Amino acid sequence: MRPRVLGALLGAAALAVPLVAAPAQAGDSGRTPPRTGFETTQGARWTTQPEEQEFLAAVDRDSSRVSVSTVATTKQGRPLQLVRIGERRRTASTVLLVCSQHGNEPAGREACLSKVRDLAYATDHRTRDFLRKTTVLVVPTANPDGRAANTRGNSEGVDINRDHIALATAEGRAMAAVVRDHKPDLIYDLHEYGATPPYYDKDLFDLWPRNLNTDAHVHAESKRLSEDYVRPAAHESGFSTGTYGIWTDPVTGEPTQQVAGDGQERILRNAAGIKHSVGLLIESRVDALSEAEQRDEALNQRRRVASHATSLTGALGYVAERRGPVERATTRARLAGFADRGPVYLGGADNDPAEPSEVLADPPCGYRLTKAQFADVRDELALHGVTFTPARGGAYVSLRQSQRDLVPLLLDPKAAYRITSGQPDTHC
Repeated sequence: MRPRVLGALLGAAALAVPLVAAPAQAGDSGRTPPRTGFETTQGARWTTQPEEQEFLAAVDRDSSRVSVSTVATTKQGRPLQLVRIGERRRTASTVLLVCSQHGNEPAGREACLSKVRDLAYATDHRTRDFLRKTTVLVVPTANPDGRAANTRGNSEGVDINRDHIALATAEGRAMAAVVRDHKPDLIYDLHEYGATPPYYDKDLFDLWPRNLNTDAHVHAESKRLSEDYVRPAAHESGFSTGTYGIWTDPVTGEPTQQVAGDGQERILRNAAGIKHSVGLLIESRVDALSEAEQRDEALNQRRRVASHATSLTGALGYVAERRGPVERATTRARLAGFADRGPVYLGGADNDPAEPSEVLADPPCGYRLTKAQFADVRDELALHGVTFTPARGGAYVSLRQSQRDLVPLLLDPKAAYRITSGQPDTHC
């Protein structure tokens, strides 16, 4: 589907790239829609956190289709907020936008904030119909302390996007709870990157879940989201695209080396796939593209936000058009674990076959945890949505459950990012 069709489908108010002007429609209260600090300064600076709080409060107050809740509090006392947008409490599809996990990557956050406002105040029939069938969840600032300090990690120096298995941070735990409770069909993770011309310098890079435990249908839908929706939307707006982590020859366009983007389960795009959500990482280029951008920081920042905004056009259009196939893929994946069949992969990726030592070809029936182990990891298992049975003072975690393939990644002694080493039970 071409982006101009996406615009017709979801309405101009929902899909416009709002860099300066806010949508004209008033909310339920009749008030003028709010603007972000980024918009009011025409991109000269990023929206401050007090401005974000005021902005979200106004949207929540003015629009009956919006609710804003605090799902965690950071170590420094800042709220981590979740915005829900939808015309109904229950819908056919749920989308989760995760913005600025890395605090020094703010462009995705600005695109998310503007998207919240545009969806909240839209009055056209197509957008309202979309929101009757879709719940859009947005975490505008997934790393509030890092954003305040303009650092990649949180206030403890932890990279939140490496904490989706251990759940050692308040931010990682909050994200796991949101995924567990809302079971999004799509998790869209917005980032930024530094270019290495001429081998690695597209306006936007994206990447799907590479982890080999991702259900085949979910994996296929994730690639379709990239190739048939997000990239065409970007191209239509004049932005170049590529695959995250892959350097290419500037003459032939052929891949030359991989520098990032593997199948680590602790990264959100991979955790999304393992947890049965279609997933996509999207990265905008930070570096100036021209002398004009070098001279005018606002021009550079507007371009970065605009590229993210146009990628969101493709992502929402994907949900609108492929609602049925996506729901079937994610539902099938969530039920497959109860059959308890097939290998589990402790390593490898979709472009890097697992070594024999990384494959549980005949996985155990489950894992036994001692009383001390269970006390240490009980909360993390619950946050991941993993079911367990208290037993002999400890617990038993069966593989026969929706999160079947996640269980060995958390508990197997050979798993790279395990939270404890359970005792494999082979007596099924």
